[in-house]
Amino acid sequence: FSLPWCCDRQNSFICFVCLGFESSVLQSPVFTKQPGSIVFPVDSQENNRDVVFSCEAQGSPSPLYRWKLNGTAVTPKSGSHYSLSGGNLRISHLNKDQDAGTYQCLASNSFGTIVSREASLTFAYLGNFKTHRRNSVSVREGQGVVLLCGPPSHSGDLTFSWIFNEYPSFVKQDTRRFISQETGNLYIAKVEPSDVGNYTCVVTNTVTKTRVQGPPTPLVLRSDGIMGEYEPKIEVQFPEIVHVAKGLTVKLECFALGNPVPSINWSRVDGIPFSRKVDVRKASGVLEIPYFQQEDAGTYECVAENSRGKNTVKGKLSFYAPPHLIEKPEDVQKPIDDSLVWECKATGKPKPSYRWMKNGENLESLEERIQVANGALSISRLTLSDIGMYQCVAGNKHGEVYSNAELRVIAVAPDFSQNQLRSPTMVKEGGDVLIECRPKMSPWGVISWRKGSEALRESHRVSILDNGNLRIQNSTRPDAGLYTCVARNQFGVASSSGTLMVKEPTIITTAPSTLDVTVGESIVLPCQVTHDPSLKLMFTWFFNEQLIHFGDHGGYFEKVGGHSAGDIMIRNIQLRHAGKYTCAVQTKVDSISIAADLVVRGPPGPPTSIHVEEISDTTASLSWRPGPDNHSPITTYTIQARTPFSLGWQAVTTVPEVVGGRSLTATVIDLSPWVEYEFRVLASNAIGTGEPSKPSKQARTKETSPKVTPANVSGGGGSRSELVITWEPVPEELQNGGGFGYVVAFRPSGATGWMQAAVPSSEASKYVFKNESIQPFSPFQVKVGVYNNEGEGPFGPVITIYSAEEEPGRAPTRIRAKSLSASEIEVSWKALPWNTSKRRVLGYELRYWEKREKEEAASVQRTVGNQTSAIIRGVTGSNTYYITVRAYNTAGAGPPSVTVNVTTKKPPPSQPPVKVMWNTLNSKIILNWEQVKALENESEVTGYKVRNRPSVMETNTTTVELSLPMNEEYFIQIKPFGEGGEGSSSRQITIPRIPGQSIMDCPNAIGSATKVSTLSALSTIALSFTARTSL
Repeated sequence: FSLPWCCDRQNSFICFVCLGFESSVLQSPVFTKQPGSIVFPVDSQENNRDVVFSCEAQGSPSPLYRWKLNGTAVTPKSGSHYSLSGGNLRISHLNKDQDAGTYQCLASNSFGTIVSREASLTFAYLGNFKTHRRNSVSVREGQGVVLLCGPPSHSGDLTFSWIFNEYPSFVKQDTRRFISQETGNLYIAKVEPSDVGNYTCVVTNTVTKTRVQGPPTPLVLRSDGIMGEYEPKIEVQFPEIVHVAKGLTVKLECFALGNPVPSINWSRVDGIPFSRKVDVRKASGVLEIPYFQQEDAGTYECVAENSRGKNTVKGKLSFYAPPHLIEKPEDVQKPIDDSLVWECKATGKPKPSYRWMKNGENLESLEERIQVANGALSISRLTLSDIGMYQCVAGNKHGEVYSNAELRVIAVAPDFSQNQLRSPTMVKEGGDVLIECRPKMSPWGVISWRKGSEALRESHRVSILDNGNLRIQNSTRPDAGLYTCVARNQFGVASSSGTLMVKEPTIITTAPSTLDVTVGESIVLPCQVTHDPSLKLMFTWFFNEQLIHFGDHGGYFEKVGGHSAGDIMIRNIQLRHAGKYTCAVQTKVDSISIAADLVVRGPPGPPTSIHVEEISDTTASLSWRPGPDNHSPITTYTIQARTPFSLGWQAVTTVPEVVGGRSLTATVIDLSPWVEYEFRVLASNAIGTGEPSKPSKQARTKETSPKVTPANVSGGGGSRSELVITWEPVPEELQNGGGFGYVVAFRPSGATGWMQAAVPSSEASKYVFKNESIQPFSPFQVKVGVYNNEGEGPFGPVITIYSAEEEPGRAPTRIRAKSLSASEIEVSWKALPWNTSKRRVLGYELRYWEKREKEEAASVQRTVGNQTSAIIRGVTGSNTYYITVRAYNTAGAGPPSVTVNVTTKKPPPSQPPVKVMWNTLNSKIILNWEQVKALENESEVTGYKVRNRPSVMETNTTTVELSLPMNEEYFIQIKPFGEGGEGSSSRQITIPRIPGQSIMDCPNAIGSATKVSTLSALSTIALSFTARTSL
């Protein structure tokens, strides 16, 4: 291959400098399109058709293309049937004898040559059957038969079918008939009379789409009897080993002759069931496995079976995969005399072998420095002749894969243009410094140093490292100055200089310390330093080795130091702020740090492991473990408890009464029996009380007999001959055990013995004793006690309760009813004696209903005490109501009085006053409005009420005279009334006040005597009245 055009062939090192600098423009060839295999259908009518193999590569300079056929160069010439268009190879006037074979494309430019993958050209065709007549096949009925197809010469895949007698009557495959797509033969497991006829094999080329028919084969029955039954004979079977590529579809055929017709069954010898993708079809004659994978490999068995026996055939499916590259060589640029190792690895089955190519030709290891082992290419002591395009080819018997990589070998004179010495380089006095010298040169040469104009002398402090860098240890002031690195190789010399400055070291003057602080306090952590005044300081703080971001952490941390101090303040310190604080100080030449331990004292942490060791009916023994004391000894413990009945956590009484800080046990007393308790412990020290522990597990106190009796025992009422006793149930937390109930004891006043009844329900609040001998309203002495599973408790105090009384026996008399308005009726009656024997009167019950209603729908209104009249409100106007009156007591209502009726008055006027107007005259306000006219069904207007909250003035005219408002506004509403009651109100209006003057001073305060104002809907007015006023 030729060198890039930018090279000077007489100065080879200049050539490769050019390669290095021009790499952004120049590019080695890389395939973007490679040829693929072609199957060309041969058609005698179109024998002038062309084929084109594609090939395209990128590169700069643009690649040139060549082609090989079966390893021999293809030379397109004028008049040749080969021609090139770019990288594409066109073949005209195809000749299957000359042009069939394997083709490869080669792309070359000044960097080298690469070879494409192999692509084959094959020709598909289908010849004609040679014989035109076949002998008849004679069989007995029940016998099996095989009709041979004998396909003609061909290239390309074929499919087979058979015509029975005449086209288009094709043989249908079933359990008895099978057509092998491997041989084309027709198999009939058991011949029947209907099978007699001519059979013609039809062959189709799947590539050329051409079809040919063979000569017919007659099938006739013999006349010497019927074939008897016999065991299966497998005529169609698959090979013992079938190699299948990954991802392909494999089909296995199996068919047997036999009488009766055999059944075909498939299985894997290893017993693994078929996956869902496996298809068994055509009456089980074909097993199809699509997308073949490694797990599909194995031994498969076909079993043909009928009533006479069975036969089997086995075959192994072997998995193979063409090579697939998993590690490829990459383009590399190496200096001359360097070494190269390229790894190339591929997967495949069988395991791939490897070969390497250089510039389109196989690489032969003629030199010891070039080695190929297990796919890896290694070249030592690189020379310019090693430059080129390399390809790793991994292959097995199922294919090859190619990978390309370019090798560039550079030879460069020393050059510091990309890596000048850093200047200035700074170091603290007493510190170590490394001055790097990194020229670009190939091959690597000799490095030397100068200080000023003198060659640098090495010592125990000053040394030149193997890589050319200069190291100075324990730097001193005299070490400062100008340093020069000089690089040499066979292609030239170059140098680069830089200044070394020695600075005063940074020293932290604050001594390490341990600080002690209490929660809630603030503290300053100092960080004072001395340093070289020419250097800028940077302070960084860490808390437990984590960087502190000032402004975060809830605003607890704040910088308070000056120019030479990095002090920080921690405000409102919390327990979580305890730990190690580190101040790091950094300059351009050094860094130093100091640490301080901060101890934060606070209330104790929560105790742990709270256990209820023992529990009785009223006590519980507790134990716990102490939590952290947070640097202040624990002085006392407090125990709290809660139950399902308490409002949160409550302090409890303990023994000892004060639990000291060294105690880890205590007994809680005065608990309620048979209640579930949770306990928690709080620790206190001199600073305060800490967070509570987690609650203990729930524990129930033991049962004991009850001690608390029901409250508010009372009773009375009920039905005839009943004694009703009521009480408030005892709360669950005071029942002291299960099976809680009540004992009710009672006796007539004056009797000596008690009657008792048990009420076995903790929620009961009432007991009724019924006995016909009980006299109405008789006094009884009553007491209520309690009991539970542990026994009986005490009785409560004795109280007196009266038995049920009888309802009043007489009805009220002299019932009178009068309509007061459209909505009110006044009812009066003569009272019964207030307390007559056992028939008390507690009040009266009025029942009233409209004329159109039934008495059952009556409304009820009750009075209390010895009242003899009542007003019924809320009735409707112009309506007739029926009314009765009864006396009542706790036993119920007595007999009703006679029924009276009354008709309510007409409803009041529904129209409000309108056109409300006012004017001023001297010291008066004249208010006027339009007369309200009642509708036909409404009561006549008899007057008006002028309302100034809360005062009301009545008038029977449509005008009133008011004094001027002085210190407050007037709010006015006018409402008509009649015997039916009050009607609708006018809209509220306002007359504004006149501030700071008397009426005598302002005779025309609001306007002239003739000024009239109509008030709006939002107006309000307040009045002083000169007419009669009601309050």
